[in-house]
Amino acid sequence: MLFKDFTSFNSFSVRKKGIFAVVKLNKLHIIAPYPKGEAPSQRFRFEQYLDFLEENGFEIHYHSFHTLKSWKRLYKRGLFIQKFLDLNYNFIRRWVLLFRLIGAKHIFMHREMAHLGPPVFEWILVKVMRRKYVYDFDDAIWIPNYSAANARFQKLKCYWKVPYLIKWASKVSAGNEFLANYARRFNSQVAVIPTTIDIQNQHTQLVNQNSFPLVIGWTGTHSTMHYLDFIVPVLRKLEREFDFKFKVISNKKPNYDLKSLVYMDWREETEINDLAEIHIGVMPLVLDVWSEGKCGFKALQYMALGMAAIVSPVGVNTKIIQHGNNGFVAETTEEWENALRMLLENGFMRKELGKNAVKSIKEQWSSDVWKEHYLKLLS
Repeated sequence: MLFKDFTSFNSFSVRKKGIFAVVKLNKLHIIAPYPKGEAPSQRFRFEQYLDFLEENGFEIHYHSFHTLKSWKRLYKRGLFIQKFLDLNYNFIRRWVLLFRLIGAKHIFMHREMAHLGPPVFEWILVKVMRRKYVYDFDDAIWIPNYSAANARFQKLKCYWKVPYLIKWASKVSAGNEFLANYARRFNSQVAVIPTTIDIQNQHTQLVNQNSFPLVIGWTGTHSTMHYLDFIVPVLRKLEREFDFKFKVISNKKPNYDLKSLVYMDWREETEINDLAEIHIGVMPLVLDVWSEGKCGFKALQYMALGMAAIVSPVGVNTKIIQHGNNGFVAETTEEWENALRMLLENGFMRKELGKNAVKSIKEQWSSDVWKEHYLKLLS
């Protein structure tokens, strides 16, 4: 039974052997930076489990720092006065939220309560109000990671607060073992729950490996697009031998001198259809501490749709991809060229890698496999 229709109540009725019993719903307060459905780090970590949690007796109360309007305005040019007003309004909403959390028994916090400033809200929540929360994170967010254009504002982010947020938590959910090892320096109650794929309701399509021209593809935000710089010379070389398209799905068009380049704006409503047109998914990374904290989500998306994926041997990628079985791991430019060349030439290999990739997702990286871990985390 789904409890969505009863979320305005604190209980619901169950009939058993002719007797009505009232079952108490557990209020679950979810605190997140972004509005529901707007950020991959939220959609593919905990938002895809909300229905399951409701089915298991939780009444969801979702509290994002940004409103949908302020989030849509945040990265638009100009609008400084409106953005300033948005920021103040969102901080006021957080102060109001503290009053709503008086007596709360189940609190799940993703990353932080506020984008800017020290952990004042979290300190009040734990030290003054004596509330407990489960803390979830999926990147090396204690490390400053920003563009030159935003450098002047980065001190306001207070990256130093992350160890405190981990320390004050009753339990911690980390996206991979690298992040978990960092969290264990401050908290002993740490569980690894990877970013997962919903193959029942979302990633339900498969790539048509018989369609042409072949498409090599990448998806991500403009802030991580610089990782593609490493393989652009390889793509330029292969353009002289093969007929393919290089598809980039992002929120900003890249400036690459490639005749194969096809750009597409990322849109949630067409995300899966757009990805399903790619035959070969690429995920180049540079070996650094920030990349070690990545949860391999691009690779998981590629694999769930049955495409052949090529990834750099960084972080969790080497656990997700078994080289030559469900994808390729490539480090040097020569290895990237060889992997791309083989997949462009060999349709049977693309199909076999894609088939094995789907099998890996179903067995290890799907939300069905990990959903019970969320119940345990919130118990």
